[in-house]
Amino acid sequence: MSSSIRNRLRSLRRQFHRYPEPAWCEFRTTSLLVELLEEIGVDELAIGTDALVSEERMAVPSEEEIELWYQRAHDTGARADVLEQTAGGHTGVVAKLTGNEDEPTGPHVGLRVDIDGLFIEESTSDNHVPATEGFRSEHEETMHACGHDAHMTIGLGVIEAIQQSDFDGTLTVFFQPAEEVSGGGKPMAESDHMDAIEHLFAVHVGLDHPTGTVVGGIVKPLAMSHITAQFTGTPAHAGKSPNEGNNAMQAMVSAIQNVYAISRHEDGMTRVNIGRAECGTASNIIAEEATIHGEVRGETTELMEYMRGECFQTLDAAATMHGCSVDPTVISESPRADSDETLATLVCDVASLHEHVDTPVVSAEFGASEDATFLMNAVQRAGGYATYAIIGTDHPTSHHTPTFDVDEQSIEIGVDVLSESIQRIEEVRSDA
Repeated sequence: MSSSIRNRLRSLRRQFHRYPEPAWCEFRTTSLLVELLEEIGVDELAIGTDALVSEERMAVPSEEEIELWYQRAHDTGARADVLEQTAGGHTGVVAKLTGNEDEPTGPHVGLRVDIDGLFIEESTSDNHVPATEGFRSEHEETMHACGHDAHMTIGLGVIEAIQQSDFDGTLTVFFQPAEEVSGGGKPMAESDHMDAIEHLFAVHVGLDHPTGTVVGGIVKPLAMSHITAQFTGTPAHAGKSPNEGNNAMQAMVSAIQNVYAISRHEDGMTRVNIGRAECGTASNIIAEEATIHGEVRGETTELMEYMRGECFQTLDAAATMHGCSVDPTVISESPRADSDETLATLVCDVASLHEHVDTPVVSAEFGASEDATFLMNAVQRAGGYATYAIIGTDHPTSHHTPTFDVDEQSIEIGVDVLSESIQRIEEVRSDA
């Protein structure tokens, strides 16, 4: 890769980094992606409502929050036509490139990258490169603290590399919104853009793998379900007539304590956590309402569903015990999907030839959750192959922290390895 291309990719990553946007509010991000894809000259572009099945969206924020970010995007230069196509929280882009426009003879390959940021205040420390080099987040409460800015850049770089190659198939790139809340994978997986995709790559940088390491594919991602539950009781004066109240706070506390006592399952690993609780109005009022936000995970989709069922039963029992009602809701979820060894091996073999890769690895356990698994499952169910690759990057602190950053050399590695893997996909087809 020439130094001019390398520098341009780094510049693009920094543009994305300056303007992070949360799930389903990636209006300016989508607009910038559209502009860049039009400059590249892809064959087809699907934007917003044309890029996904909108009714399948999960974890969609309030109308007020969507409108706030919509106006921010408008005020910072997002294109009017893109804003119109993404209004209401229908963000994201799908780009298609065909090696032979008249009649592509090669395979149909998909690449999925995510585009949303996180509600984290970015560091102003002198040791934080985005702060010292002038591309720190312009939105004080939001930042790219997981590398999605690098992922988008890799996606654009791969498109350009394939466009300039002799690849004679079709490449469809999914710039997916709302990964951080597991809300965008399913609506893209359910779209017509998934039709006929034979091989799918997804990618993430870092994840505690340093620069120079490339993992061909993850295995054992945990299936996950984000949940919320609202307890409703009866208010009363805590001093004068406490017997007339049904304490939603008590129900909530009982529920929190008891979900951690759910029996683990013999078939594999399970997880449960209540990460946030809200309740009460004053010290002398029996609480009428209480809300918890939590999650369950499982080594398999079935184990996740077992934990969710047990959790909901526990919530209901706690509410009944205190004379309250409870309304549990699934906010979002993602299934398990393992990388196919044949595709992971291809990525590893390609990486082993790269001058800046010293540790190519076929597979590694993931241990977390990802909604790219919806797209992976869709391809695998249709008889195709899918892999979720990791491009190692030195990150000074953990993902989802105010000082997270990426080694920008990993962008070059990601573009080279993924584009070369796509061009060599016939090796997988011939082995099938």
